[in-house]
Amino acid sequence: MKTLLTTIVCSLVFALASLAQSPPPAQSPPSVPGMSPGVQAPAAAASAQSPVASVPPGQQPAAPGATAAVALSPAPVGAQSPVTAAAATSPSPAASPTSEAPTGGFLSGNWLIDKFHRGGPVMWPILIVSIIALTVVIERCIWWTGRWFRRDPKRIEKVFTAIENGDTAEASRLSRGSRDPVLRMMWNGLNHQHASLQGALQVAAGIEIKRAGRFLVVMDTLVTLAPLLGLLGTVTGLIRSFSFLGNEELAVQAVTGGIAEALIATACGLGIAIFSLIPFNFFTSRVSNLEFELQTAATNLEVMLEAQHKEREGVTIESGTPSSATRSSI
Repeated sequence: MKTLLTTIVCSLVFALASLAQSPPPAQSPPSVPGMSPGVQAPAAAASAQSPVASVPPGQQPAAPGATAAVALSPAPVGAQSPVTAAAATSPSPAASPTSEAPTGGFLSGNWLIDKFHRGGPVMWPILIVSIIALTVVIERCIWWTGRWFRRDPKRIEKVFTAIENGDTAEASRLSRGSRDPVLRMMWNGLNHQHASLQGALQVAAGIEIKRAGRFLVVMDTLVTLAPLLGLLGTVTGLIRSFSFLGNEELAVQAVTGGIAEALIATACGLGIAIFSLIPFNFFTSRVSNLEFELQTAATNLEVMLEAQHKEREGVTIESGTPSSATRSSI
């Protein structure tokens, strides 16, 4: 049982931690301001070349000792240089596609952690209470589901039939090794009927009821404690809000933050109490039903065994009493 509780607690903590994580923000590739990526390569290639001056036909270069310049013919009308064509065809920086960060939806940006921090320091005990409540509810659901599969009403009827027929050995054999709480109680009573049948039944029934009512006290405490913690968070949030009323610059922001803290803590406390109250009442009713079943089976077993014992005593008295004993001695 301790291993099961530890496993459930670790699983809940891991699930909450993984649920609160947010994806890392997407980063856009670096770009030169004022220039699109398609223009950067042609412009760099064009800037690496030396400029060429156009010389009118029939004239010589101004500097005879300078590097020989190639005379270019005037470009035809409508023709464009490769650099100009690349710049004209490349998209503008405003029209270039930009990578946008994906929106994570309801839980994006660590929504749970953000609300947790806004709730104030009271959220830490509320978190511990919520984990304990969820663990107890899961463990009790597993136990009662297993108990429902362990029920064996047909074998109980066979045990009562064997007792009615006077075969207590067969009834003890049928009830031995069963996982049904009623059959285990009956087996304990049949094995100790010569010493104290009623005491043995009471001890066995008490053990079964204690197993069924395990952690109900914890759930009852959590149902009462969670709203009180929420109320404590409300008080601390209001105290924080009113403490900033003297400062005019931070009054509005601080007051709204304190009210948000009060409301978040109250909502969490009430939510945990509501979540724990319904399973608590359900498990309490199941324990009451089990107690009634155990009492009914114990009463039937006592009545049947007492009837068998009286019947045996009556047969023994009738067969062992001499006829002269009924006469008067006077």
